[in-house]
Amino acid sequence: MAEAVEMRSALARLRRTTGLTVAFGGLTHDVGELRIAELNGTATSALRGLTISSGSGLGGKSIAMARPCAVTDYREARHISHEYDAAVAAEGLRSVLAVPVVVRRTVRGVLYGALRSALPIGERAFDAAVAAARDVEQALVVRDEVRRLLSVTREATAGAGAWEEVRAAHGELRALAPRIVDAELREELLSVCGRLAGAARPADTPPRPLPVTLAPREVDVLGCVAAGSTNVTTAELLGLRPETVKGYLRSAMRKLGTHTRLEAVVAARRAGLLP
Repeated sequence: MAEAVEMRSALARLRRTTGLTVAFGGLTHDVGELRIAELNGTATSALRGLTISSGSGLGGKSIAMARPCAVTDYREARHISHEYDAAVAAEGLRSVLAVPVVVRRTVRGVLYGALRSALPIGERAFDAAVAAARDVEQALVVRDEVRRLLSVTREATAGAGAWEEVRAAHGELRALAPRIVDAELREELLSVCGRLAGAARPADTPPRPLPVTLAPREVDVLGCVAAGSTNVTTAELLGLRPETVKGYLRSAMRKLGTHTRLEAVVAARRAGLLP
């Protein structure tokens, strides 16, 4: 599952920044059911592949309540059920924290941190686990949006209105690309953007070559401008400051030999850089 890249990265960062002995987690496949697929710092494979149901064990309680849950001594805890005691004991875990990954009010996964001693997990480690879960949430939001936009580009029908949808999707996809951790998905997304940029030309019309090369961020800015975004909106989409957006836009206009935003977009389209 491609989304595992973000979970794996979050677990490694959690252990590195907190000193927690073990970190593990997974994403949901069915509503209310999760499969533990990512392990970091474990000594056995006892937890791998474990299916966690909503309401069962610490993680299941976290899924059901959609909030973090923790126990200082797992095997003695009375406010959780104990379906998974054998796997937890095999790994030697005592103090365990479970943090849900919640996207649009739906639990999409759980991130765990644990110690092999019955000691309270400190506030610093707790906050770091919550922050790591939020990072996974944001990554999933980006992936969901990428899928939606790719669907728009595939399903658009003929007509000027449909093509404007594709152009808007192209700009948003390019804006999302730098936020994707998974290099393979990022390259696939940029490849789709490249195909979209060439799709606006008739098959027998080659792109007009540019005497210079635009930087990726300059193309990103022009893509947002082409979709009607202001400098402020473009900055929000790309995670830049408005002044930086203005700088990229001025640079692109200079390279393209244009004097206005509209002229720059037209020139970029003629060169096959934008759809």
